[in-house]
Amino acid sequence: KNEQMWEDYMMEDAEICVVAFGIASRVAKNAVVAARAEGIKVGLIRPITLWPFPTAAFEKAEGVKAFISVELSMGQMIEDIELAVKCKKPVYLCSRTGGMIPAPEEVLAKIENVNEGGDK
Repeated sequence: KNEQMWEDYMMEDAEICVVAFGIASRVAKNAVVAARAEGIKVGLIRPITLWPFPTAAFEKAEGVKAFISVELSMGQMIEDIELAVKCKKPVYLCSRTGGMIPAPEEVLAKIENVNEGGDK
């Protein structure tokens, strides 16, 4: 428990939580700011340690209705997020592979879609 490290951003009233680490977290943070400008209550959890996964960060996310994992992989972090929230909330994926970094607009589109009840 003492080794878990994370940063949270705009999580105070978040209904959607974006989870991203590394360079993807910089992109995700820009998308969170843009979504907030549209009135969407979204925040960010940025794991600093992936092992141990910062499950304590998710204990504070009680008002969150859905999570979006932003990754430069095929969704390897989704299971960690699901375990952290005890599979009580849906977890969606927004990813790019092959070294391609997603644009903030792609992450924003995913946030908007989840906010509207979609899961694309």
